[in-house]
Amino acid sequence: MRHSEIAGVGHYVPSRVVKNAELEPLLNTSDTWIQERTGIQERRWFEEGTDTTANMGARAARRALDMAGLQPDDVQLIVFATLSPDYFFPGSGVLLQRELSMTNNCPALDVRNQCSGFIYGLSVADQFVRTGMYDTVLVVGSEIHSSGLDKTPNGRGVAVIFGDGAGAVVLRPSTREGHGILSTHLYSQGEFAEELIVKEPSSNKEDRVGHVIANAADLYPYMNGQNVFKHAVVRFPQVIKEALDTNGYQPADIDMLIPHQANLRITQYVQQKMGLPDEKVFSNIQRYGNTTAASIPLALSEAVEQGKIKRGDLVCLAAFGSGFTWASALIKW
Repeated sequence: MRHSEIAGVGHYVPSRVVKNAELEPLLNTSDTWIQERTGIQERRWFEEGTDTTANMGARAARRALDMAGLQPDDVQLIVFATLSPDYFFPGSGVLLQRELSMTNNCPALDVRNQCSGFIYGLSVADQFVRTGMYDTVLVVGSEIHSSGLDKTPNGRGVAVIFGDGAGAVVLRPSTREGHGILSTHLYSQGEFAEELIVKEPSSNKEDRVGHVIANAADLYPYMNGQNVFKHAVVRFPQVIKEALDTNGYQPADIDMLIPHQANLRITQYVQQKMGLPDEKVFSNIQRYGNTTAASIPLALSEAVEQGKIKRGDLVCLAAFGSGFTWASALIKW
């Protein structure tokens, strides 16, 4: 069975920079409080009329396609990961197709696995390439969180964390023996579904719209931060170790770990647990916050752009988030 490899990466972030100081009067918080708990110094927020989930994904996708030397109509499948779609339906995958002016009628599917969404999407794409069904798959993670946050002191614990952005990769069959995506590992534990959740809009009410109007507070995300942290610091090392064990590697063999940018404290804990030096762990949450499905491709694109990943490197991607879901991918670059 053939392997797939990442032939191109790209990212896009909105131009509006929101520093912690801007949130202080809104949320009754402080830059010190935010940085101590999350490591975040600033994030990007979208501009209405300029940015959408789909067109941000398209901007990232164009950069990835350019790196791969491909045109939009070379794409045979779109996999779009997001928890903040442009519409309730249709999914953002077809909107991305339209943004890229694609004319080949390729299939587009959407993945709803929140913070683990990109790795889930990458795994789906990898299977299609491995089996020979498609040769060129575009995987995109794009999010607009800022329009759905409670920007009052009541929402402080969540509103300081999330930002907007997009990232994309292009998968192609690997041309080098032993290189490309070596394996992916996916998990979920639904008993904790309500620990990190946006409850509305829900389809299980007779009058969906009326229920949302009466329960508007449930349109905002809820997070049991302590429980999420407790599970994240266990699941991250587990799923990273599984990827390494499956392929006969040790933590010391990792050249670059790119974790989902959930919280700098979680990343630092995982780094310590795996015994990795600073130069082997990539973090950009300080500048972008948590962009859920966009965070890993955005970070991967920046790491490549900055020359921190080179040919032959062993790269590990790992995520944990709402669901609970968690995942990893091991790549020989």
